[in-house]
Amino acid sequence: MQEIMKQAQEMQQQLQTAQQELAAAEVNGTAGGGLVTATVTGSGELKGLVIDPKAVDPEDTETLADMVVAAVRDANDSAQELMAEKMGPLAGGLGGGMGDLGLPGM
Repeated sequence: MQEIMKQAQEMQQQLQTAQQELAAAEVNGTAGGGLVTATVTGSGELKGLVIDPKAVDPEDTETLADMVVAAVRDANDSAQELMAEKMGPLAGGLGGGMGDLGLPGM
């Protein structure tokens, strides 16, 4: 029983370390051939948005808005992949149920 408790504590430490690494990591997503770039953390927090001046057309703000949404989605997809990479091995050791840990769905 002590060995199981020790393993559980080690897994908890690994999980905390992975969560800290995800919060510190940044990934980018782009849209419009690179006209819009979004930066999010590995945990999905939007940190930055860069819009090339060529993407700004006062007569067509809808296209710009669509590119912003697409860039953020692309960045979030990259963040989800990073999360799966970091948390996947830990989830297997916990019965595979990431949802039980209160983490965002994958």
